[in-house]
Amino acid sequence: MPCRALCLFLLLLLLLLLGPAWATAAASSIHLPAPQSVMVYSYNFRSSLRWSPVKVDRGPVLYTVHFKTGAFNQWDEMNCTHITQTECNFPQFLNERRWTIILRVRAELGQMVSDWVESDPFVAERNTTIGPPKVNSVIVSSDSLLVSVIPPFGSELGDFLQYRVSYWENSTSTTEKETKMSNTLFKIMNLKELTLYCFKVQVEFMIEQDVQIRGLQSVPECYRTTVSEATRAGYIILIFLLTLFLVILVIVGLFLMWRYHNTIKYWSQPPFKIPSHFEEYLKDPSMPVLEALENCTEEDPCDSLSVVCNGEKSQECDSTAEGKARSHSSSSESELT
Repeated sequence: MPCRALCLFLLLLLLLLLGPAWATAAASSIHLPAPQSVMVYSYNFRSSLRWSPVKVDRGPVLYTVHFKTGAFNQWDEMNCTHITQTECNFPQFLNERRWTIILRVRAELGQMVSDWVESDPFVAERNTTIGPPKVNSVIVSSDSLLVSVIPPFGSELGDFLQYRVSYWENSTSTTEKETKMSNTLFKIMNLKELTLYCFKVQVEFMIEQDVQIRGLQSVPECYRTTVSEATRAGYIILIFLLTLFLVILVIVGLFLMWRYHNTIKYWSQPPFKIPSHFEEYLKDPSMPVLEALENCTEEDPCDSLSVVCNGEKSQECDSTAEGKARSHSSSSESELT
């Protein structure tokens, strides 16, 4: 009996000593906020858990992440224990596309911890985001584009990918055509020559026969088709015929110029006409009018008046010309005075 009473006394004493510490820890855990916006982000089957940071004034907050699978309902540690980052990348052994994975994260500050916050169940094969394929090369011909692409992720055994190609003529019409290819090297056919075409590619990842994930589309790329050999031969023949026609036209023109050069010279250069006062002098070199012209200087300019007479009325014309010359001379003197 005394031993039993002693045990009870020691138990009560232990409770009195440890009770305040347990109460403080419980109160602290309640007041430390839990992480928010806990989500799994996955791009091309590379996945990570992300969450919003917990902000407190008492120091830096650390985080710990656990995981479990749908096959084993047991929480295990990941490679993210007491970390300061708000992101935890999946380890290699968790990058299984068909596994159902659930993760949880909590905040830690010294002896204080927050509640665990779980993510939604994640299956990479269904929930990942597939990026666009990379266009490796494009070979252009007159009626087709030979396109080579690189898949957005490394394929595994049993993967089946299709490539949905949308292409259109880069003109006022924006009607798109679509085709599906199963190879990374495919040809877009039945195109017009010397025409600008644009295309974009996206991946379809086949999970089951009727279930698929459609990836993001690539950035549109545009290429102009070339000219065909037949059209090029037609252009060469047309240029040859035009050149031959121009040569023949030049030869005919030179021949006509040689044949009718006198006529061309006559029409292009009118015959020389002797001025009337020279013609008058040639007829009668003794006329006083020309002597007056010869006596003119730059300081004493003279005006000239010529009368051309011929035939029976030459004497009458001479007297008339002499009278006009005198009157013209007198009028010039009056203007000077």
